[in-house]
Amino acid sequence: MAHILIVEDEEHIAQMIDATLTLGGHTSQWCEQGSQALELIGGGGFELVLLDVMLPGLDGFSVMEQLRAQDAPVIFLSAMQQVEDKVRGLRLGAEDYISKPFEPLELLARIDVVLRRRGRGRNVLEYGAIRQELGSHTVTLRGEAVALSPKEFELLRVFLQNQNLALSREKLLSMVWGYEYAGESRTVDIHVQRLRQKLELTDRLVTLPRIGYRLERMP
Repeated sequence: MAHILIVEDEEHIAQMIDATLTLGGHTSQWCEQGSQALELIGGGGFELVLLDVMLPGLDGFSVMEQLRAQDAPVIFLSAMQQVEDKVRGLRLGAEDYISKPFEPLELLARIDVVLRRRGRGRNVLEYGAIRQELGSHTVTLRGEAVALSPKEFELLRVFLQNQNLALSREKLLSMVWGYEYAGESRTVDIHVQRLRQKLELTDRLVTLPRIGYRLERMP
């Protein structure tokens, strides 16, 4: 989907981020110093930059100040959780500011939002005979239009972008209905059932007992 630069001085965190991006269908490159990041970004080829704040030498804020003429969008990833730090990062031009520690699915969701906002994300998702067009908000099955409610559409998008991942009902509620949603997990079950029926996903969208659901990747 996108080629992303990871700027992170702790190798184990960079490896975790890389694994998360791979699950989301992205590719990545890693560097651990701000000065090196400036050189790589200046060379082009990245659709997004994940930038740590506390870097040796040139810190993330300083890197951002020198990137204002660059076109690559930036998401800050930082253990610095003070409001003033987040405000500073956003005022410098970052698209988002994510506090560590963070959940992998949250990172992928926020990356997707930034890429779509910048017109760089995938606007068409395909799964077998299913085609979902995010821009026009349409879904077809073998070329025939399928009517989905707004929440069914969003739920399908989450499954298509997170294939082979176990997604709990609580996680699906937060990703589709919002973090403040106070509904019951039964809401997810009903919408999953509708997707199975409308898109012939009975054998592919599997139930995980006491966990949630998983959309199996096409062979």
